[in-house]
Amino acid sequence: MLIVDSLTLHYGQSQILHGVSVTAEPGKVTAVMGTNGVGKTSLLKAIAGRHPYSGGTISLDGQRLDHLNAYQAARAGIAYVPQGREVFPLMTVMENLESGFACLPKTERGVPEHIWELFPILKEFTHRRGGDLSGGQQQQLAIARALIARPRVLLLDEPTEGIQPNIIQQIGRVIAQLRDRGDMAIILVEQYFDFTWGLADSFVAMTRGEVSLSGRAGEVDRTALLDKVSI
Repeated sequence: MLIVDSLTLHYGQSQILHGVSVTAEPGKVTAVMGTNGVGKTSLLKAIAGRHPYSGGTISLDGQRLDHLNAYQAARAGIAYVPQGREVFPLMTVMENLESGFACLPKTERGVPEHIWELFPILKEFTHRRGGDLSGGQQQQLAIARALIARPRVLLLDEPTEGIQPNIIQQIGRVIAQLRDRGDMAIILVEQYFDFTWGLADSFVAMTRGEVSLSGRAGEVDRTALLDKVSI
């Protein structure tokens, strides 16, 4: 279980997060929602070690992770799929996947068969350069690369952004399959309300860097949540 407690974060003199608390459980999807600029991506970057946080704590399975950097976060079992995908454009699909080996012992540096089962198109395109893939294919590659490290926590930042509808459906199925395995906690930052509403087990709405609404699916009122996250 990942527990983020009272997290604060600054960019220079500007405070972006004001005491944000989020819990993510194995076998569950926790959706973090809100309008642009409320701190959703900053929250994921803090958890992933991509930006230092100013205060609060991040704990995984009861162990406190103090001001971790990206490598330490990955070694701890936290994988991050950033907004914009950040695929290496001149590297092949296989080379992009192999970049996920960095945190693994040499004996485990291989692409598991379930990666190809989740994303069969990638197996067809192993020698194609990342920059030559479509946006939807790049998104699949970014998720697959994150899964290479066998994470216990998967952070997804806007996985449907700029993606064609049929790939959005496939990504939704992949997230559901990963959730149903029961060994991974998933935090999903997403603007596509219907996609998120049908997939998440709990919701966190953010407003101006703070949590303004939270609760489990079935307890959160759809209209109240939509009001919080509408642009």
